[in-house]
Amino acid sequence: FNLTMLNDAKEKLELRKKSFEETDRVVTDIVVSADSLNDTIANSAVSKKFDLIVMGTLGASGIKEKLWGSRTAAVIGKAGIPVMAIPIDYKWKKPQKILFATNKFEKDPVILDYIFELADLYMAGIEVAVFTDEDEDKAGTFLEHKRKIAEYGEFLKETYNEETLTSAHLYGKNFDEVLQNFIKENNIDILVMVTYPHGFWNRIFNPSKTKRMSYHTTIPLLAIQAVEDDSK
Repeated sequence: FNLTMLNDAKEKLELRKKSFEETDRVVTDIVVSADSLNDTIANSAVSKKFDLIVMGTLGASGIKEKLWGSRTAAVIGKAGIPVMAIPIDYKWKKPQKILFATNKFEKDPVILDYIFELADLYMAGIEVAVFTDEDEDKAGTFLEHKRKIAEYGEFLKETYNEETLTSAHLYGKNFDEVLQNFIKENNIDILVMVTYPHGFWNRIFNPSKTKRMSYHTTIPLLAIQAVEDDSK
């Protein structure tokens, strides 16, 4: 970027800002930076005390997945605050069903409060699901997941007074396909997943399911970063 390009970008954003404020009555601020996307978002999130980052995702597979999905996926897990990835062709509507997909059975109130406050905001129902891989997981893991998801569902109902909350045990050979089918069959409007800090080699050999879903999701994906030094 040179100074002329920065000024041009700022002018375009000023017009967009004016449109938002006049048409949608949304108070808007703009940030123009020559730094990298990740650095700009991370620094702005801290300096402006953002609560949520919203980004578009084109969705792709194979080599296109790496090229087109990399920006949104790169921000997920590094921004320090929740990231909402919205498919570029998605038409927003008031969410009625939110799916929380987890294999960690999180009990951190920082994570759970955010999810349930979002549901309360839209008066949406919550479903929670766990996935068992038929190829990679052991038979004991299947039984453990089945038991834990039932217990976890009861814990969430009692903790957040959500009597209508439902839980599901998903299983199959492909996490992405199974989850996408469940979303379609159950008319899910928002998918929520938690992402964890990864070491370098773990990122190479065990990539985040949350980031992977940001490439393929057909509905908004809310990615919430966990504090624990674990992997997903």
